[in-house]
Amino acid sequence: MTEDLTPVLVGAAQLSKKGVEPAAAYEPLALMAETAKLAAQDAGGGQGLLEAVDDLAVVSVVSWRYTNLPRSLAEKLDLHPAREILTAVGGNTPQWLVNRFARRIQEGKTRVALLTGAEALYARRRVTRAGGTVPWSKDGAGAPTIVGDDRPGLSPLEMAHGLLRPNVVYPLFENARRAKRGLGMEAHRREMGRLTSRMTGVAARNSYAWFPVERTPEEITTPTPDNRMICFPYAKRMNAIMDVNQSASVILTSVSQARALGLPEDRWVYWWGGGEAAAEPWFVSERPDFHTCPSLAFSALGALAEAGLDLEEVDFFDLYSCFPCAVEIACDMIGLDPDDPRPPTLTGGLPYAGGPGNNYTMHAIATAMDRLRARPEAKALVTANGMYLSKHAAGVYSGRPKEPGQERPAPPAPVAAPPLTPVPEAQGHGVIETYTVTHDRDAAPETGIVIGRLDDGRRFVAQTPKNRGLLEGLMTAEAIGRKGRVSFQDGLNHFDPD
Repeated sequence: MTEDLTPVLVGAAQLSKKGVEPAAAYEPLALMAETAKLAAQDAGGGQGLLEAVDDLAVVSVVSWRYTNLPRSLAEKLDLHPAREILTAVGGNTPQWLVNRFARRIQEGKTRVALLTGAEALYARRRVTRAGGTVPWSKDGAGAPTIVGDDRPGLSPLEMAHGLLRPNVVYPLFENARRAKRGLGMEAHRREMGRLTSRMTGVAARNSYAWFPVERTPEEITTPTPDNRMICFPYAKRMNAIMDVNQSASVILTSVSQARALGLPEDRWVYWWGGGEAAAEPWFVSERPDFHTCPSLAFSALGALAEAGLDLEEVDFFDLYSCFPCAVEIACDMIGLDPDDPRPPTLTGGLPYAGGPGNNYTMHAIATAMDRLRARPEAKALVTANGMYLSKHAAGVYSGRPKEPGQERPAPPAPVAAPPLTPVPEAQGHGVIETYTVTHDRDAAPETGIVIGRLDDGRRFVAQTPKNRGLLEGLMTAEAIGRKGRVSFQDGLNHFDPD
């Protein structure tokens, strides 16, 4: 009998540990070990399935530095895999791993793969705020094998001008998209509110969600003392929340191996196809515009082509959702109406279900498995995004096997635009292409950050004067297209609007 190397996801598990006392704070290693065991039980294989693992892959952890996390996890689970890897940083990596190991299974290079990740920033902060020392592991022999794209997400020039974190960078995309669509400030706020309120409704029904609370659009978008503005136009409830204790694990194998291990077929979920891509140009300030993402489209439409599906045939979506614009731009790129009856998230998204560092999409995949087990004929599309709309992965899943020959030609690869390298020391007249206004912890406007063009077409990155009236004006009237004077002072570019 011919060996059937069709990839199947056979087990998955999630944990969301709230209310943990500092003395009993779970560390990421312990969370991963627990969800790995639960995933093996979920598959119907228990410890015997874990012992068959020959590829162990761990998603990069933010909340703790381990010497060799894959080795420590293997020891904790008493496993002896042939290969142990740790991913580079990026929210794309869980889906990228599924695609990678599904293809290895098809090629007969992997028998059973355990993919896992966890974060425990919430526990770590509770311990340190209580004045304690975090008693977590630091052992693990040697250095892990790192896989994936490990380029830095931001350029030195971007960071020098304050583009240091996702919550500062993603508003640049959001504001650019608003202006491109010709929306006024209030209409844009209402649109963001409809999307995010809908996501909270999904989170409210998710037993693993960190914030299982359905909120109105106004509760999400209106700045208040407990929902302060972070970076315009995002109030706190529109930002991914990494301060969580969460873990998810998934186990993949082939149909033949699953049968050999005696795993029940009604638990299997089939991988139908995947896609990956990276933004070119890579750095945000070098991209031709800030409201599109051809690499996202290529990864998602490539996954659909390999699955042999049209968008209308997809029943469930989980579009990566660190900030509203990530969902909005994904919808734009794949042709999905944000108001489509099919919600854009299965979990509720990173601001509401929880954003455990790089591992969020493992939760989305585990949730998709639950839905597909309940409706085996259905199909799910999961997309994942790393850095700043920089690295993308997508996967298509179903509870039924794909028909042979169902695949379609892949979409044409996006043509990389030449990078618009910003001028290090800009001088002259310029115009705003996109911008944001950062706020301090008291919700006061702090810094305006601008990306724009000089009169000669060259790109610049700059900060505005720290004038409160000016900063408030940038948030009440459209500033994209506004002209001003650019100068280089004290090591930074400065933009003074006319």
